[in-house]
Amino acid sequence: MSAVQNLVRLEKVSLRYGQGPKATLAIDEIDLSIRRGEFVAVVGPSGCGKSTLMKIISGLVPISGGVALVEDREIAGPLKSVGMAFQAANLLPWRNTVDNVMLPLEVVEPHKRRIGSHRAEYVAKVEALLERVGLKGFGSKFPWELSGGMQQRTSICRALIHQPEILLLDEPFGALDAFTREDLWCTLRDLQRERGVTVMLVTHDLREATFLADTVYVFSPRPGRIILRHEVDLPRPRDLSITYSAAFTETVQLLRSYIHH
Repeated sequence: MSAVQNLVRLEKVSLRYGQGPKATLAIDEIDLSIRRGEFVAVVGPSGCGKSTLMKIISGLVPISGGVALVEDREIAGPLKSVGMAFQAANLLPWRNTVDNVMLPLEVVEPHKRRIGSHRAEYVAKVEALLERVGLKGFGSKFPWELSGGMQQRTSICRALIHQPEILLLDEPFGALDAFTREDLWCTLRDLQRERGVTVMLVTHDLREATFLADTVYVFSPRPGRIILRHEVDLPRPRDLSITYSAAFTETVQLLRSYIHH
């Protein structure tokens, strides 16, 4: 696999929190690569370093050892080519849906320079993206007027609006009911296919990982090490009916067999 094809490349990456003998080794000697346009899921027990891995790729925390590259450049700080969404939608309560989605455009160049004089153009882009995820007509609503699923759709739109190279999702559907969660799996599946964005999803839900991902990495308990890299051999595009198939169930059971509770 060539370096050019790999958008993200981690080689022997370790990270310690703290200094000296009391330092905590969060992840240890991680080797991982993500191809451009690939959908990767990371699963493992709580506290195994899954979210730490995401912070490394986004440039939010520096590594303690190894090499971490995005587009063949060492990660030296927060990357504007990354969009992020979390389990909590974290929408600003005083902003309506459109203005919440616009937030990255106000801080990321070249949009930051243009947004004042081209606001109507940006609002149209936001409205189109909201319509794409089933939120047409909700642009003027405030967070408290939206259901949990609607808030997460808004959060994903916010993460995508500046057209990032990489979308990082940390348990984005974990707090939602099963029906809403599966509905959002399909929304995310379609958005990723249409936009070709590279996705890393951290999740505890093995069905979610199997349904969405091209490749699933299983982490050991802390310090997090990769104990399985599994390519999901299920045809695309995937419909929810595939979750009832023998091949799907076998994949979920394989992943579960590697996770120590």
